[in-house]
Amino acid sequence: MTTGVAVFGATGSIGESTLSVIEEHPDRFRLEVVSAHRSIDKLIKVIERFRPRHVILTDPSQEEALMERLPKWFEGSLAFGENSLIEAAKATEVDVVVAAIVGAIGLRSTYVAVSSGKRVCLANKEALVMAGGLMIAEARKSGAVLLPIDSEHNAMFQCLPETYLVGEQIAGLRQLILTCSGGPFLEWSIRDLTRVTPAQAVAHPNWSMGRKISVDSATLMNKGLELIEATHLFGVPESVIDVVIHPESMIHSLVEFVDGSILAQLSRPDMRIPIAHALGFPERLRIDVERLSLIGLSGLRFEGVRHDVFPALNLAREASAEGGDRPIILNAANEVAVEAFLNDQISFTKISQITADCLHQIAKQTVSSINDVLSLDKMCRNIAERLISERK
Repeated sequence: MTTGVAVFGATGSIGESTLSVIEEHPDRFRLEVVSAHRSIDKLIKVIERFRPRHVILTDPSQEEALMERLPKWFEGSLAFGENSLIEAAKATEVDVVVAAIVGAIGLRSTYVAVSSGKRVCLANKEALVMAGGLMIAEARKSGAVLLPIDSEHNAMFQCLPETYLVGEQIAGLRQLILTCSGGPFLEWSIRDLTRVTPAQAVAHPNWSMGRKISVDSATLMNKGLELIEATHLFGVPESVIDVVIHPESMIHSLVEFVDGSILAQLSRPDMRIPIAHALGFPERLRIDVERLSLIGLSGLRFEGVRHDVFPALNLAREASAEGGDRPIILNAANEVAVEAFLNDQISFTKISQITADCLHQIAKQTVSSINDVLSLDKMCRNIAERLISERK
């Protein structure tokens, strides 16, 4: 029996890596559902290559463009709009949902997949940053299996016993250590960062990622979001998580235990590796990736974070420590600010400033449901947009 897979965000970098793993194992997986937002060209290529049974385009304004390009032989179903993701997340023919949509738009469909008891391979950071407590509680209730496919969290997960369940406390744990490449501006000064262009910010030295995640990596907010994720995935407070700069991106994260042992996962910076681990877990899938040469690892470096130059990580720590609605505000404000930077509306250093202003200006809100999360997210985005407009 093959496993039915839904890839939400199939045309992004994580989606493309997932499709590559699926293509290597046609005897194990069948592609049931693919979704894209508006990348028609890429979506058509996915349809021609995999012939999925169900295709979703979340931007309904592109319906006519897709229909014009759709192969005449296509006999699957077509659906449009974000609500179509929710229906696909519940589909009985889908066993595994790969949540690879970037941003808050992927939150509700991820939650529905968890509620439906699916195996959910999580690349959507916002699902846990915004609603980690709700997600973990729902997974325990429904029996869903949550598996991280961010390289750092997957690395930590690989260092733990196969019986470990996401969200549980880790026996004998002293510290989780997230590694961070430092992004393209590792050695830059604050003055240099004020002149950063969008083209420079999206040019990550090690990883091939989407524009938003690449900017987050450049500000180190990506590491801050990963820190918040890790608190939910591994049942620890932020104080138990350290972040170290590791420019070579060969050691993806480490787990330190109370007896002094440190376990690490090493591999080439290739997202197919954590994705294959999550899709095949607990079995290891063979994939065609470049092997890591231990002889070539003599130049690995580690250093601390320059928090005065990259304040985003401490903003995330503060939001995680305070809890409640703070991570939601952090995420929403950052998304809006990153988009404004990419559109040349604000400078690179203003991204963290706008995020900090939102955290300090928005009063505490009660959050007890996904609807509460989304309502607060919308309110915060409006405030962030107003702050950006005032500073133009």
